[in-house]
Amino acid sequence: MNNKYKYLIIGGGAAGTTAAETLRQNDQEGGIAIISDEPRFYSRIMLSKPNFFLGKIPFDNVWLKQKEWYEENKITFIENVLATKLDANSKTVTLSNGQTLQYEKLLLATGGEAKTWPIQGSDKKGICYVRDLSQVNELIENIKTSKQTIVVGSGFVGFEVCEMAKLAGLEVTVVMREPYFWYPLLDAESAKMIEEAMQKEGIKILKETEVSKILGDERIEGVILKDGTQLECQLAIIGIGLVYHIDWLKEAGVKINRGILANEYLETNVPDIYTAGDVTEFNDLILGKRVQFSNWANAQMQGRTAANNMLGKRDPFKMVSFCSTIGFGLNIAMSGDVRVEPEYKIIKRGSPEINSFARIIVDTNDEIVGGTFINRLKDMAPINKLIETDFKVSGHESSLSDPDFDLKQLI
Repeated sequence: MNNKYKYLIIGGGAAGTTAAETLRQNDQEGGIAIISDEPRFYSRIMLSKPNFFLGKIPFDNVWLKQKEWYEENKITFIENVLATKLDANSKTVTLSNGQTLQYEKLLLATGGEAKTWPIQGSDKKGICYVRDLSQVNELIENIKTSKQTIVVGSGFVGFEVCEMAKLAGLEVTVVMREPYFWYPLLDAESAKMIEEAMQKEGIKILKETEVSKILGDERIEGVILKDGTQLECQLAIIGIGLVYHIDWLKEAGVKINRGILANEYLETNVPDIYTAGDVTEFNDLILGKRVQFSNWANAQMQGRTAANNMLGKRDPFKMVSFCSTIGFGLNIAMSGDVRVEPEYKIIKRGSPEINSFARIIVDTNDEIVGGTFINRLKDMAPINKLIETDFKVSGHESSLSDPDFDLKQLI
């Protein structure tokens, strides 16, 4: 195997694979290698969708690239290994199998991993996560022998796995530290809509509490909450966020915070080293602040942008980030910056009573910076356009708050 590459990519997910594809389309001969701690590229999005989870679509549909694709595109795919050391002076990366690779341009697209449940006994059988393929396979096996599950977490993962577990025939109880779902990204009104839809389907929701003890020997048999409540369960599904294993980059001088720090061109502070995807904490030109987003569309677009810049272009990454999910008869989406500061203004469209509700978030510059949408997905694209173009809200409040007004007219 060659150990010198023009382009070396660490991470074989959406960002890394899109970057490799873009590089090969524009440079037919330059050597490209992808280092991945998993098998080839697959759809993380599909992992938490009921049809895949319940075996209603063939398992092989999860693969987005076949082995032949890497061969046909002359991309070396080094699977099931980790990058453990970076030397920016000699431009080398050392792998967990002892191999050392040399690069001209390096892309760090290492993604994130599911945060481990920080409680004694969290290594028992029946405690599962849904971040990667092996974890989901383990969850599918555990569901077959379970009747009751707890779901720990109140974000996208928690919401989606509640529906999956319910459809699989389990009794489901959500245990969350927060006062409501998606706190603080949503408001109490929006969360009430979501929680009522879930409760209608038999989901039990326990708020502002947490597990203090896991019961059972080798396998989880139940939990005790901090208020003493005991719940019987043979399964716990954990969705409490992501962690980024990037400390090993510090030695090489790469600046990190929660993620890998980058400018709007997705360049790190070290020459010829770029970053893309969930791990990237970048300068967002639209919002005018440093942000980090974990979603598929962002990862793909950042992979493409980083690759173009590795090829010598100067393309800034400029995109309104968004994420969405469907479940319990609801379509939920968020876009832009939805962390509401005390001085921000909220314009509401629709209402929980009509089961169609959006919040438009306006900053102190009279500009829209974000939006949350429940059963109002049609509003998201025009709102994203208004965020992108620094649209001034004054004088348009009545149009923005009218649920029947077509927002496209403001673009």
